[in-house]
Amino acid sequence: MCGIIGYTGSKQVKPIIIDALTTLEYRGYDSAGMAVCNNQKNRTDVYKCAGRVRDLEKKCEFKDIDSTCGIGHTRWATHGGVCDTNAHPHSVGKVTLVHNGIIENYKDLIDEFDLSSALTSETDTEVAAAVLDHFYEKGHDAKKAVKSAVKKLKGTFALVIMFSDIPDVIYSIRNVSPIVATLSEEGAMLASDNTALCRFTDRYFVVPEYTIVELKKDKVTMWDLNDNEITPQYLTMDWEKNSAEKNGYPFYMEKEIMEQPKAIRDTISGRTRAGIPNFEADHIPDSLFTGCERICVVACGTAMHAGLVFQALVKSRLNMHIDVELASEFMYSDPVIDEKTLVIAVSQSGETIDTLEALKYARRKGAKSLSIINVKGSSIARESDYVLYTNAGPEIAVASTKAYTTQLALFYLIVYKMAHIRGVLSDDEIRECIRNLKRVPEVVSSVLDEKNAVHVIARGVLDAKDLFMIGRGLDYSILMEGSLKLKEVSYIHSEAYASGELKHGPIALITDNTPVVALVTQERIMSKELSNIREVRSRGADVALFIKADLIQSSTREFDTFVLPNLPDELMVFPASVALQLLAYYVSSDKGFDVDKPRNLAKVVTVE
Repeated sequence: MCGIIGYTGSKQVKPIIIDALTTLEYRGYDSAGMAVCNNQKNRTDVYKCAGRVRDLEKKCEFKDIDSTCGIGHTRWATHGGVCDTNAHPHSVGKVTLVHNGIIENYKDLIDEFDLSSALTSETDTEVAAAVLDHFYEKGHDAKKAVKSAVKKLKGTFALVIMFSDIPDVIYSIRNVSPIVATLSEEGAMLASDNTALCRFTDRYFVVPEYTIVELKKDKVTMWDLNDNEITPQYLTMDWEKNSAEKNGYPFYMEKEIMEQPKAIRDTISGRTRAGIPNFEADHIPDSLFTGCERICVVACGTAMHAGLVFQALVKSRLNMHIDVELASEFMYSDPVIDEKTLVIAVSQSGETIDTLEALKYARRKGAKSLSIINVKGSSIARESDYVLYTNAGPEIAVASTKAYTTQLALFYLIVYKMAHIRGVLSDDEIRECIRNLKRVPEVVSSVLDEKNAVHVIARGVLDAKDLFMIGRGLDYSILMEGSLKLKEVSYIHSEAYASGELKHGPIALITDNTPVVALVTQERIMSKELSNIREVRSRGADVALFIKADLIQSSTREFDTFVLPNLPDELMVFPASVALQLLAYYVSSDKGFDVDKPRNLAKVVTVE
């Protein structure tokens, strides 16, 4: 859950590291640091501090840093508190390194190598540096030292290493935690995320696990642990070089909310033929969907909420057995998985460690696997039998928006595909479904055009300590995500409840002026939902109503109301979700928070 960058080349390294760390700050922002090669004094200079990248930049502002080789890091604390000493990079002897992941046996290593007197921080990372330095001092052979050290490490790690007596060279090795690298005209680079590379090149490769990478100014070389040289397998980014920038928006979250019409359109594009869902370009055979008897979705957070919408669609359209499992609990809940199960892993980054481990477990049980992710070559993509990419472009804000709606778009295509090849719906019925799905970008655009009306509603809940969201059926699934968004970025305690459950306990929490967000988009349960809204209103709640245009009644005009444009009921998740994203965004920004970097959270969760 940390950002890593490394560069060696012809350019000054300081601005490259600062710029890359700023891009990667969504991966961790407790502290930041960099280490640079000082050739004049035959040493590695380290600059680091608790706080944001801007604090590091300020600390280095007047430093005379003349170097073309260095590594950098933004931290999300796991071992040890947030302070200058615990910030990366860490140096022991001739070794300086940054680390993403967790060294699970670091305490055992302290005892084995008698390190306690040599350590100054509370981190597992410094222990890894000390172990590596121990082996390097034995023979001053970088490759051998790295091989010997990683054999002692248990856990997940991405290590990026500099040796003070090997100028302008960077080494790296990883297990689970991702590292990508590239070689361009400007030099060799590596990072924890390809968004840090996209301003320099559109080509990159994923470093394989337990592979030693050596970066020189004009060359990248890789070896496995048996000293066999490995040829990098380059991939091409679909993102434009400026797509990871704010482009005039105050926050990435707003930019990414506004990008959703294009992201959804790009995700659907190329995946239909003659109005019928088609995954041939993704190399996914129909047999994947016809050969399964049940489906299991494994995901975390926002991705799991997308899975809940999919679950409702699978039940209503396909009448199939489906489970949606929290990936972090999956292996410990004795899931029923066999060769007739299709496991769908969902993750924006493709590196979510809980989802990756759940996927590996399911495959060991014989299940077929499909992943829905946004990053080519990511760990989950490589572990899956088949992959559907969301084509959302880089998502930088910690709170996911366009990744969620593009995941939904793919889930709808999957349901319609399965309904067609299983004979549930005719060609004409499927074409009608696809016609309506292709209307989604236009309808989402109309919600965005009315964003100021959502802003007005947001002002009414700025001072709330607690907020409740209520809905039924598909609306309840949407509100779970809406509630998470509000919690993540505004720090308001928000809970989503199935409206019918109010009288079974939660209604005891409703008192005068309690803010309640109600969602009404499903015609067949509209009357029951409106009755539940009146129940909370009669107990003094301040109701903000998000309602489909066709369902408005005279009695609904007494509430603060946002009218959602019409789509078939099963597709109303799209305009409703975007409206709730706007609500969370405006509450957070009006409260003066850093919307993109909510406290205690990181974008890419690579530790369990």
